[in-house]
Amino acid sequence: MILAIIVADRERTTQPLLAAEALRKAAAARGLTPPIEVRVSGAALGLLDPAVTPDVLLVVGDVGAEDEPKAGRRLQAEIDAVLQDADAVLARALEQSATSSGGPKRVVAITSCPTGIAHTFMAAEGLKQGAEKLGYDIRVETQGSVGARDGLTAEEIAAADVVIIAADTQVDLSRFSGKRVLNSPTKPAINDGAALISKALSEAQVHGVSNAADAASAASASASSDKAAAGAGIYKHLMTGVSFMLPFVVAGGLLIALAFAVGGIYAGDQEGTFAHALFQIGAKAAFTLMVPALAGYVAFSIADRPGLAPGMIGGVLASQIGAGFLGGILAGFIAGYAVRYMSRWIRLPQGLEGLKPVLLLPLLGTLVTGLAMIYVVGQPTAQALAALTTWLQSLQGGGASTLGAILGGMEAVDMGGPVNKAAYAFATGLLTNGVYGPMAAVMAGGMTPPLGLFLATRLFPARFTKAERESGPATALLGLAFITEGALPFAARDPLRVIPALIAGSATAGAVSMAVGAQLRAPHGGIFVMLIPNAVSHVFAYALAIAAGSLVSALALRGLLRRLA
Repeated sequence: MILAIIVADRERTTQPLLAAEALRKAAAARGLTPPIEVRVSGAALGLLDPAVTPDVLLVVGDVGAEDEPKAGRRLQAEIDAVLQDADAVLARALEQSATSSGGPKRVVAITSCPTGIAHTFMAAEGLKQGAEKLGYDIRVETQGSVGARDGLTAEEIAAADVVIIAADTQVDLSRFSGKRVLNSPTKPAINDGAALISKALSEAQVHGVSNAADAASAASASASSDKAAAGAGIYKHLMTGVSFMLPFVVAGGLLIALAFAVGGIYAGDQEGTFAHALFQIGAKAAFTLMVPALAGYVAFSIADRPGLAPGMIGGVLASQIGAGFLGGILAGFIAGYAVRYMSRWIRLPQGLEGLKPVLLLPLLGTLVTGLAMIYVVGQPTAQALAALTTWLQSLQGGGASTLGAILGGMEAVDMGGPVNKAAYAFATGLLTNGVYGPMAAVMAGGMTPPLGLFLATRLFPARFTKAERESGPATALLGLAFITEGALPFAARDPLRVIPALIAGSATAGAVSMAVGAQLRAPHGGIFVMLIPNAVSHVFAYALAIAAGSLVSALALRGLLRRLA
């Protein structure tokens, strides 16, 4: 979007110049540099380029229709209003300009998910297809497991009519001050990108409004949806913490497995050896940081940077008390919401406001979180976790198989959605307490749906379309890599038949995995982590569990799906 501004007053000189400078500063604070022409009695400064036709022309004061350049849309404001609050005038102009009908809409988006692998890129693809269907221009930045790709430039953000954040984790919005922003989970972008884009253009709110009227309006609009969004917000905060914890779990788990491969099961006791060094790095360094990272980034998701230190300190206390990942989750939420509410209610003189994020909020947040962990929630949580760990470690036979069936089946319920991620987060957290069986059941249950579908397309091709049969090998590769979302295109065509079949196979794989005593020390990797010595115990029986689950899914699909004409 090209924005141009004209400030004009035939009788006054000082006020138009002050208004132009105020608008220039307000625009610069939003990362914008629009051309500004000032017309006063007998003079014109900063003339607009007649060869450029702006999409939006903001006219401040009285210019005269015969003297206005052509523009896609004209917006009017008064000089006195600009002098009172230039940022408010500019924010309203940007919001109104987003509904301009001239030319194709320009959309920028960010997609992100906790693991940064499948949903991130599927949501990006869904948005691109939706924009193509609507005839809009779009640029999508993916914030995946290897960092941000196709990063949005300041020029692209400035020109955008709307910003879409399709993410299951917290995304930094500081770049989008003054832009119309819509927050959404990844699922709507995957299912119907065009509908999400249309919703964004009609419902997005200006981010970072600073004037009192707009702030009150935004608060009023958001208050009505607070209760509905509370559950989704808690899930997003938790998944943000899990996504930042995962690298510590992966690195630590695999290094411990390598230590056992080099020095045997007692590698941690062999001081001075290479195996002992690997064990120290994995168990004493990486695993030590898992719970603090989880707690810190849960708090960061809730309260931004001021919540990070209280959350991480609370996570360290949770580890020291023995409250483990459950205590870390509680510490993260206590720190995040404590800092968030203190930030809202503590008011300081303007000159001292800068002390809040760097001194006052971290100090008080750490004090509240630390005292809560030591005197209130720490010991009860540690006792609950110890009981849970003892129970899980004592499971044998039918009890273990039942737990494995539940966790494995959850992986196939929504294939990357909240139910899937709940099972994954539970199993990942248990790794910090040396309980590895549930993680194996979860990965087996997550690998089975794509593999079962691939097997079904080969054994029963009449139940699938030509496109589905051709995509079978690619789906199998996703399954081997533990990317459950590879099954989503098949489930979307006939969910009432496909999903129950996949749940049956995943539950079987999870149950067999727990029954044979398989243990997994890393939370991801699929077949590739299975190739690392000692990363998976009873690896051949574990492979049979996955094969059995895949076969059950294939046979169930044969019985449930109708033969296509």
